Amino acid sequence: MEALFDDDCFAIRQAARHVSQIYDRHLSNVGLTITQFSLLERLKRTGPMTMKQIAEVMRMQRTTLVRTIQPLRRDGLVSSETMGADARALLISLTAEGESRLDAGCAHWYAAQAEFEHRFGEQRATALRTELFAITRDPH
Repeated sequence: MEALFDDDCFAIRQAARHVSQIYDRHLSNVGLTITQFSLLERLKRTGPMTMKQIAEVMRMQRTTLVRTIQPLRRDGLVSSETMGADARALLISLTAEGESRLDAGCAHWYAAQAEFEHRFGEQRATALRTELFAITRDPH
């Protein structure tokens, strides 16, 4: 049992689930999940992206990405169009409705951020973010 407390993966995943619950609770007010919100926000910043580009930048498997995008397409928050002859190559774009939902979600996202920083401490949260981004930064 002692080894469990030295398990980095377990500790990170447990913390991630805890923090995710905070954000999910806040974003549920606008009918979005954390992943959906992040995807919409990414599309707003970058413009249309292929499924492959989104999967790479968000470090997601394509099957998970497909499950994330399907309800967004169904609800008209993103649109997709095939690129060239390859029907599998989809370009995903943020729609006006998607941008409106994203804008509505921002207040809830910031409320979740404030709740986490209040509980954990603003300086500790900043330091934690820096360390977590360092883990996923491409070393090349």
